Amino acid sequence: MQNSFSEVPCDDPLDDFTRRPVTFDGTTRTVYVGGDGPAVIVMAEMPGISPDVARFARWVRDAGLTVYLPSLFGRDGAYPHADHGATVFKRACVSAEFRAFGAGRSSPVTRWLRALAVIAHRECGGRGVGALGMCFTGNFALTMMLEPAVLAPVLCQPSLPLDDPGALEISATELSAVRERIDREDLVVRAYRFEGDRFCTAQRFAAYAAALGPRFEPRVLPASAANPAPPPFFEQHVGCAHSVVTAHLIDAAGEPTAQARDDIIAFFVDRLHSR
Repeated sequence: MQNSFSEVPCDDPLDDFTRRPVTFDGTTRTVYVGGDGPAVIVMAEMPGISPDVARFARWVRDAGLTVYLPSLFGRDGAYPHADHGATVFKRACVSAEFRAFGAGRSSPVTRWLRALAVIAHRECGGRGVGALGMCFTGNFALTMMLEPAVLAPVLCQPSLPLDDPGALEISATELSAVRERIDREDLVVRAYRFEGDRFCTAQRFAAYAAALGPRFEPRVLPASAANPAPPPFFEQHVGCAHSVVTAHLIDAAGEPTAQARDDIIAFFVDRLHSR
C-alpha cells in the first residue's frame, strides 16, 4: 500500500469519491462514497477529513468494500495545519452535536450516524456494516452498535470525554444494550491506541474492558512505532503518539501501524462479506 497525500502539506480534492447529501431528522450532511461491496462508515478524527483520513478510506475501498466518509466537522480534504485545526476543535467542543465533556452520555450525532448505517446496509448488502471512529469520534462506533446493521465496530484512540481519562462517552442504558447485543450475537469490539497516549489512556481501555468483558479486543502499540513527523496540528496540539491509522501511521512493511491497518481492514472483510 502506498502513501497518497500525507507526505506533502497540500489539500486532498477527494474527487475520486462521490459526494452525496444525506438527510436524517432534518439534518443534512455531506457523505463521500466510493467502492463496491459491504459498507464501512469511516468517521474522521479532528480536525476533519484530512488527506490521511482520506488515505485510510481509500485503503478500505481498495479492499473490496464500500466506504462512507461523512463530513462531521472541519473543511473537507484540508491538510491539518495547526491554527485551523485548533479552531475546528474548539467549535466542535461547544457544538450541541457532540459531548466532548462529561461521562455517561452519548453524542447526539450518533443518531444520524446510525441512520446512515441503515442506508449503507440497504444500498450495499452484505452481512452488515462496519464502523470506525477515531479520536473525537472513536466511541461513536460503539454507540452505533445500537443499530442492528452495524456488525464490526473499531475504536481508534477513543478520546471522549476529554475531562475524564477513565470514563466512557455512552450512557449506562445504551452500554448495557450494546453489551447484551454483542453477547447474544457473538460480536466483538476492536480498539487501538498507542502506549502513553494522553487522550486515549490505559484507564479508558480498562473501562471498556470492564464494561464489555472478553468481547472487547484491545490492541496497544508502542509509542516508538508512531510516525515522528505528523502534520502540524498533531505535532503542536496533540503532542503524543495518537492517530494509529492516519497521522501517526508509517506505511512500510513490518511497521506496527501498517500491521494494525491491515488487521482492521481484514476484520471488516471477514465480518461483513456474506458467508
